[in-house]
Amino acid sequence: MSENQKDPVQPADAGARQMARGLITTARFGALGVIDPETGFPLVSRIALGATPEGGLCTLVSGLSAHSRALRADPRVSLLVGEPGPKGDPLAHPRLTLLATATPLPRTAALCDRWLRDHPKAKLYIDLPDFFFVGFSLHAGALNGGFGRAFHLAPADLT
Repeated sequence: MSENQKDPVQPADAGARQMARGLITTARFGALGVIDPETGFPLVSRIALGATPEGGLCTLVSGLSAHSRALRADPRVSLLVGEPGPKGDPLAHPRLTLLATATPLPRTAALCDRWLRDHPKAKLYIDLPDFFFVGFSLHAGALNGGFGRAFHLAPADLT
């Protein structure tokens, strides 16, 4: 970028923080980006998302999935949340990219209950022996709030 060009990405403000937190708390699924340990290439999967009883972001994954193998090899991930609305250009709708570290979570009754409340169809597989919960520690975010509304977010902006 030349000295005459202004960086279009802005620091977080109250509106950006509120939009980002709204995208995180309402997300029931998202795109998970990991690094495939066999090829070194990025691998993206659609995953279910939910909140832990403490309010953190988590998912339930199968140990047989490619993304769970990748998480074991390298816990650094990227998550994309935010869905286009029913009308208009999909790129005009808010979306949030999160940089995070994934960590296996202990299976507790409270976590399972919370997950099933938000994802009732998971009752079919939540107790299968290869499924486990993963929590995400958020490090940064990139919010695209629509045309001309891009923001850098720090961890404190996201919680």
